[in-house]
Amino acid sequence: MRYHCLQHVAFETPGLIANWIGERGDVLSFTGLFQNDPLPAIHEFDGLVIMGGPMSIHDEGELAWLKKEKELITAALREKKKVLGICLGAQLVAEALGAKVYPNSQKEIGFWPLHWTEAARSWLGFSCLPGGEEGPGSEGRADAAGGWPTESLVFHWHGETFDLPEGSIHLAFTAACPNQGFLLGETALGLQFHPELTPAMVREMMVYEGHELASAGMPTASADTHSAAPLAPYIQSETAILDQLSSLKGNEKLLYPLLDRFFHGLRPE
Repeated sequence: MRYHCLQHVAFETPGLIANWIGERGDVLSFTGLFQNDPLPAIHEFDGLVIMGGPMSIHDEGELAWLKKEKELITAALREKKKVLGICLGAQLVAEALGAKVYPNSQKEIGFWPLHWTEAARSWLGFSCLPGGEEGPGSEGRADAAGGWPTESLVFHWHGETFDLPEGSIHLAFTAACPNQGFLLGETALGLQFHPELTPAMVREMMVYEGHELASAGMPTASADTHSAAPLAPYIQSETAILDQLSSLKGNEKLLYPLLDRFFHGLRPE
């Protein structure tokens, strides 16, 4: 199978997605939109992988390539290509499917619990592992022998969100963001969170976008109680993020079943 990756910035690569593709002997090509690489023709790929980035999908006035990228995504969906979007990529896919993309009520940066819907577990073909049960599920990872966790600790870095496209399946949510994932038919999968990351990738994101962490832990006075409340309750500090990098170990056990199911229709044995 031929995959093509749309990459918006140098430091948000496909990461573990590229590992999954390589382990299966498939082909992965790239368009570096940040360096004005040409977009592929629609017949040159079978699956499209759209990465994240610090820009907004509404920045067409500042980013000359954004309109052409949107046209390619729309064409890929029309041609029934497999289209996976991560973070900004999920927002681009949602918009291409007619859904609204807008600022979330809170920025969400750091490691926050992700709650899986019953529809997600049904689609994946896993039974449900209750939260806190011993075994792989207790770490928020998939376990083909036991089930799929109700909750996973995953990494987030976003300020915008999307409505669910009409007819799509709602896959996941967090306390800060109700729409963390969707599936439409067999062709479109959008994930607002980042299951593709390695510790090195998170560190690089903090190098380039660490200024967004400045409001982490800053208090603001409540007019009603005069007590201190977080100004940005869902933005973790650099220290807090670095202390949790071990949570990324075994991310393959979360990501790979999603990719297997979406791109190849594979369910656990």
